[in-house]
Amino acid sequence: MIYFAAAAANQNDMVAQEAKDAGATEVHLVNAGVEFEADLVTAYRFCLQTRISTRLMLGIAQDDELFGPDEFYESSMQIPWETWLDPTKTFTVTVTAMNCPWLKKTTFGAIRLKDAIVDRLKERYEGERPTVEFDNPDVTFHVHFEHDAVTWYLDFSGKSLHKRGYREGDTGAVLKENLASAVLVRSDWYKTVLDGAPALLLDPFCGSGTIPIEAALMATDTAPGLLDNNRFAFLKLDMHDPDIWEEVLDEAYERQKIGMQRNIRIIGWDNDPEAIRLCRLHAKHAGLESVLSFEVKDFTSITEEDVPEGINFAVTDPPYGVRMASGDSIEALYLSLGTQFNTLFPGWRVSILCGDKELLSYVDMKPDRTNSLYNGPLEAQLAHYLVFTREQRQEMIDKAVQRKKDRLAQPLTPGAEMAFNRLKKNLSRIKPLMEAEGVTSYRIYDADMPEYSAAIDWYEGKYLHLQEYAPPATIDPDDAERRLEELIDATERALGIEREMIFVKQRREQKGLSQYEKLSSAGKFFIIREHGHMFMVNFTDYLDTGIFLDHRPVRKMIEDMAEGKRFLNLFSYTGTATVHAAAGGALSTVSVDASSTYLDWAIKNMRMNGFEGMNHFFYKEDCIEWLRSTYDMYDLIFCDPPTFSNSKMRREFDVDRDQTRLVHATMKHLSQHGTLIFSTNFRKFSIDPELEEEYDVEEITPQTIGEDFIRDQKIHYCYLIRHRKAIVRMQPRELEKPMKKVVKKKA
Repeated sequence: MIYFAAAAANQNDMVAQEAKDAGATEVHLVNAGVEFEADLVTAYRFCLQTRISTRLMLGIAQDDELFGPDEFYESSMQIPWETWLDPTKTFTVTVTAMNCPWLKKTTFGAIRLKDAIVDRLKERYEGERPTVEFDNPDVTFHVHFEHDAVTWYLDFSGKSLHKRGYREGDTGAVLKENLASAVLVRSDWYKTVLDGAPALLLDPFCGSGTIPIEAALMATDTAPGLLDNNRFAFLKLDMHDPDIWEEVLDEAYERQKIGMQRNIRIIGWDNDPEAIRLCRLHAKHAGLESVLSFEVKDFTSITEEDVPEGINFAVTDPPYGVRMASGDSIEALYLSLGTQFNTLFPGWRVSILCGDKELLSYVDMKPDRTNSLYNGPLEAQLAHYLVFTREQRQEMIDKAVQRKKDRLAQPLTPGAEMAFNRLKKNLSRIKPLMEAEGVTSYRIYDADMPEYSAAIDWYEGKYLHLQEYAPPATIDPDDAERRLEELIDATERALGIEREMIFVKQRREQKGLSQYEKLSSAGKFFIIREHGHMFMVNFTDYLDTGIFLDHRPVRKMIEDMAEGKRFLNLFSYTGTATVHAAAGGALSTVSVDASSTYLDWAIKNMRMNGFEGMNHFFYKEDCIEWLRSTYDMYDLIFCDPPTFSNSKMRREFDVDRDQTRLVHATMKHLSQHGTLIFSTNFRKFSIDPELEEEYDVEEITPQTIGEDFIRDQKIHYCYLIRHRKAIVRMQPRELEKPMKKVVKKKA
């Protein structure tokens, strides 16, 4: 018989191995699961032992060419449903569909299949028919539509194989049992279990205990189905063989008996006492109290004395997407995660599951490998780390120091020497000025020498963002590559910065959608500070880092002007200006951007600085369309549009050509005494005279360019735009007339 085992995305290879271990043959990975051939013994064994599959179904029939509901009904009528069903039994139907051109709603497919089953049985049983039962049917049939093909199944296992039966409650963020098992199977810990080594494991964020309990089931070779072996759908089928089932159960109990004799020590920590209470209750339900221990511990505050001896594997699912009860940001938790593992767990192998892979960039460790897993429809990232021992770390440091020493021993080329001298000169002028202002991220070079055409920004005295301007087509590519290497050599020596902290990109003129394209998917974020606030930056994945350094004075101006104001940030990018407005005491903030990536980034920047709640709003929309569709008024607006865009969401936008309609649309939302700060990086920009005639327009560009950008007065243009104040002028003759005295008459 041919069976189909359902599996979540990226997990069917593990289900295929489970099928082989159960004795299946002809195992094939297919969409959403695994197909295999098996006898009844193998099917029973798979249902009992699978840790990752969610459902096992027996294939009944298949038709590769069905083009409408009537054909589907007629084909369904040909299937011998009486083999599994008679009028004394109840049944139900489930449906899945993928790209079926004629099936608009799966409920319609279910109704047509139900009709075909009932009509067929009425013909066979002289008008008698079975009853449809949704909650606890005797038999469940399933049909899958894919393009023009249809496959019919008998539900063999029941719908919820991932539910073991030990869970009574949860802590809110529920990790499904089968996903926990998939995480464990992907981990380095599982390999040692297969090799027969002692099963030693720590989960420092155990929640309601799913990972530790699933690990204990694996370590003791306990088939998950043993915890509730009366729940399977096949027990109600006529094809069920009780004798074979008892043999499979006896086999599983014998394996469990042997497994319980292994050296097993599995520990779970959580800072929530209620979670630990649930863990212990669930362990009792699973019959695994002897191999599991749970303690109330806050991982972020443990010391060396808390680290369990003898264990060197950790598998965990820390919280994500929520603010910590302590008030700290979720990003702070992941920063602490890396610090704690690096400091207290040398030599450990660690696997961390996270539903927001950007948070993993805060863990200051480089993963050996990663896996993508799905928790329902949500993608999660599983990262595996080796925490180096002090000896390993020192050995790596020594090797890096020697490589750097050998490199620096080589003399600079004449060109690199020139670049080195210019960088040192720039640094001697700019650095004291920036330090006096408390600025830690600034520009130190911007194509000062034509031969080395690049912009170099220094972040926090640790990271260097070097953007090479694309050379003209007349320049030989080999010469361009040589000059870039010379500039990198000069930068490393002039600043004394580690070479791996120099991030290099090539900057070309951006047109349309290309300005928003990702360059990479490293997902590595760093934290920088500006005016006392924290911001996430990314040096690898996008052309820009997430903060425009030339707008630093503008952001400070916004913070100074924001108190008690309703603030609107158009083309908000990563929300850096919104953070400054919130810090300045803005009454409310609204950020609008067409990119969901940048809006998510903005939300994280706000949250990291402690600004979240009902008075901060974020809208993923085209800014111009949003202005047309809303009526709210604002006291302070920052508008920094792209120079050019042909986003799919709107018609082509050119800031020079379209500035008038953009400003007019924006001014309709500006309160009578409010201020619009309009900025653009278009180097040939000039304000439209029509705007100067209708509004009070004040150019403040010189005041908004910092000392680090003083060499480039066209880095941006900035204007304050306000409504003109209405002035009522009285005519001279009216001034000469005495004012009439108003006499109130008695009623």
